[in-house]
Amino acid sequence: MRLHLTVGATRPGTRGRNATIAAFVVLAAMVPAGAVVAADQSVDVSLPYTCTLPSGEVDAAVRVSASLPARVEVGEAIRATDVETSVELSEEAVKKLTEKEGGAVSAATRLTVDVAQGDSTAQALWRGSANPQPVPATGPLTLTTTGDVPTVTGQDDGDLTFTAGALGVDLALTGTTPDSDPAPLTLECTPGKDAAALLATVGVGDDPGGPDGSPTASSTASPSGTPGRDEGTTGDGQDKDAPEVADRPAAEADARPAAPPCKYDDGYPAGPMSLNAYVAGYANVRKQNAAALIPPFCTMLEQGSPEFEPYPDWSGGVIRQHSTGDLYNNGRKESMPFKATFLTFRFMPAEATMVLEQAGPLTVDSLGATDFVFTSTDTYIRVPLVLRVIKLEVDGTPLNVGPTCRTSGSLKSPEPDSAKFPGDHLVLHGRGEQNSGEPATGYQLLSGGPLTGEVTIPAFRGCSNAGENLDRLFTAAVSGSGNYIKQMQGQTCYAVAEVPNPDECTEDRQPLKVPVPER
Repeated sequence: MRLHLTVGATRPGTRGRNATIAAFVVLAAMVPAGAVVAADQSVDVSLPYTCTLPSGEVDAAVRVSASLPARVEVGEAIRATDVETSVELSEEAVKKLTEKEGGAVSAATRLTVDVAQGDSTAQALWRGSANPQPVPATGPLTLTTTGDVPTVTGQDDGDLTFTAGALGVDLALTGTTPDSDPAPLTLECTPGKDAAALLATVGVGDDPGGPDGSPTASSTASPSGTPGRDEGTTGDGQDKDAPEVADRPAAEADARPAAPPCKYDDGYPAGPMSLNAYVAGYANVRKQNAAALIPPFCTMLEQGSPEFEPYPDWSGGVIRQHSTGDLYNNGRKESMPFKATFLTFRFMPAEATMVLEQAGPLTVDSLGATDFVFTSTDTYIRVPLVLRVIKLEVDGTPLNVGPTCRTSGSLKSPEPDSAKFPGDHLVLHGRGEQNSGEPATGYQLLSGGPLTGEVTIPAFRGCSNAGENLDRLFTAAVSGSGNYIKQMQGQTCYAVAEVPNPDECTEDRQPLKVPVPER
């Protein structure tokens, strides 16, 4: 069984339901942030909750604020942004939390959000955390948490609703002295009986109110109950108080390292999930006991949909994702030219200018495993690459090598699955790990990171100077096995976002992050 990142039917049984929720959280991390439609409605809902303490029940005022799109296309990912959850506990409740005055409290919240579209339902967990703050001697205590939340995708036309459900509040209390820390507490809270817990409604697909299917100014009601038009909106139907995307600061633009163009155009049009990213690194030439610096070059990627396959007992599952891509240099599928200086045969200095030419499909296959707390992902990038020499200087003297000087075939890496991936090609491997609620480490397709591999450089052919065959010279000096490669991929830019993410893209939709090569 495979579960796509969509609003799916609710499964019977607590364990299956909880695993489905966790699958939403895990898979959401694999969807590009830029793919989430820009927010154009603001959520600000205050709700009465009842929380259970060891000493009894207490009332709490809970406020949830966020930004969400008003309408998306079928299949577009939706993520609530700028999410805040505030929990106000009365003075009476604070006294029940700790009998001693003073100290501080840290909080983490877990808000269950019910997502529904027609007869399909699912649940998402909106997590948040807050820094420690003093416990007041008198008066109420307000705890405000923030955090990222998983995406949800509607697969059919029709409104998709977000409704607040149960809330868990984990409290870590500290006393005035190290030995006076009260025990941690968890408050289990439920909405009041008559609470209107609807947070937001997001239209999915064509808007029946518009003559051409486009959203109308009055089609979306504010979740707080106020009309979504007139004083609260602009003429195009968007909430005038919705946060605007700030322009990238000039200082940040000036700080961006020089890099070749990396932009989709008429010659290389973007697809629905198109990403672009820079890659840079080093490649060893073992025979020369040296490394060649490969400066930043552009890659175009088309991200595939992640799929989740649960274990039979729903204790975790496997995540698979297949994507494709190309090297890109001004319309050609190749790297930027790069130079390498060697002492040929250990005494003759030689500087070669080379490019890596793509000779077949570039694929990106990720395989992850998760227990819904810890997730590890192994990504393999495979691409056949031919090494071409375009210029050579020996001891400072130019040596014409002809227009066809290149390896006789693709660079070849050890292939962990040769039956499925036959033929010669480069294989780069990246591993990423992530604990729930913490930033990922290592390599992820979207955020980038280190990719490593080992290649055999084939014999050269087509190299000649004034009729003299230089193939054997290049082969003897460069070709061979055991050549280590380390490449750094930068943060991807979601190139077709309606509003490019200023933390990931330049204004003209090129990757903002240019990676620094590492050995």
